[in-house]
Amino acid sequence: MALVLPTIPRIVFTVLEPLSLVAGFLGPFVSPEWFLAEQIAGSPQQEITQNAKMIAYQLGNIYLLMALVGVAVLYTTTEAKVVRSYLIALAIADVGHVGITCYVMEYERAVDIAHWNSMAWGNLGATGFLFFFRLAYLFRLFGPDRQPIAVKQGKKSN
Repeated sequence: MALVLPTIPRIVFTVLEPLSLVAGFLGPFVSPEWFLAEQIAGSPQQEITQNAKMIAYQLGNIYLLMALVGVAVLYTTTEAKVVRSYLIALAIADVGHVGITCYVMEYERAVDIAHWNSMAWGNLGATGFLFFFRLAYLFRLFGPDRQPIAVKQGKKSN
């Protein structure tokens, strides 16, 4: 299980992040109307089109895919280079995610932390938290990568 990650990043990236992505997956499937209305705090909930419902479901599906890819990569590799490359890609995507969210929310709403709803906390707060931890790991603020213990293969006796 992500043997190369130091303890704190391992907990963040192999437990907290996949759980948050599963929560993101469930939102549109429980109520696509609520999920879409909550994207921008203060937006009125309204009837949604089939196109909007499809986009909400597809976004939920992408959250599940991200959780599964993260678990697959981080729980199976023992190569620090793979982990680092994966986390660099996610850090780049974090910047895009926060940037797009701020652009669409508009500056006043994006910086009004006191009035953020659950979606703003997820899109900005959680993503910012994960970005901070990705950078901290990449800059080795948690220490060096751990060296996985080589598994010794038993030899068959003849």
